[in-house]
Amino acid sequence: MLYADSADGTRIAFDQTGHGTPVVIVGGAFSTADAGAPLAAALKAAGFQAVTVDRRARGKSTDTSPYSPRREVEDLTAVLNAVGGDAAVLGHSSGAMLALLAAAEGAPISHLFLSEPPFLFGEGEPSIDLPQRLQSLVDSGNPADAVTTFQREGIGLPEAFIEQIQASPMFDSLVPLAQSAVYDALLSQAVSTPTAAMAQVSVPVTILRGITTYPVIMDATEKLARRMPQAVLVTVPESHDHSPDPTGTVREIRRRIPVQ
Repeated sequence: MLYADSADGTRIAFDQTGHGTPVVIVGGAFSTADAGAPLAAALKAAGFQAVTVDRRARGKSTDTSPYSPRREVEDLTAVLNAVGGDAAVLGHSSGAMLALLAAAEGAPISHLFLSEPPFLFGEGEPSIDLPQRLQSLVDSGNPADAVTTFQREGIGLPEAFIEQIQASPMFDSLVPLAQSAVYDALLSQAVSTPTAAMAQVSVPVTILRGITTYPVIMDATEKLARRMPQAVLVTVPESHDHSPDPTGTVREIRRRIPVQ
């Protein structure tokens, strides 16, 4: 692991593999740098340098209060500068929301790949007090409850699916990431509808979605494409269930970025 120091002193952990044009992978809720390993391996095989990131309060990265989406923009900017700047960014889910916000704020991004960003455009919004309630659960020593509350209210997972996750070995790896769920709730609330600056970014934008994904994601990607006429909306046949397929996703990246 390598580290980049963000503007507020937070140490952001990232890993690099391969050579060539850097592509920074920014994961969504409950994801760490490790979750980006399959995409990183596919990027390396295609001739790119892949950079996976532990967003703040995740994995080997630290955290600094108070939080705001701008702090995460500064985190991503620090990583981009550490890998030479002017890199492509592949953001998935809330990571795509962050990547688009960062581009609007002037982060050194050469190309944006927005994988299934869950913009709600004012429809079906979670309760406005969700971030505060999540923080209260974390502060009172109930991170597991914070995880399930975010899954239920922030993501909208069915109760049966939440119960399956709770009963699986995966759940123990999610609990340490409860604080980051608070941050994802705040980020999603702040940019649920992309701002005019976000919609008008000057860098090339490719919106990616799977051939089978959640209806809210289908709606979000179509609305985003209409709001960003300069963007290209691409369906990746191999991706499904809000999970980007490494081979299909990297194929679309390689079509748009020359391999050095």
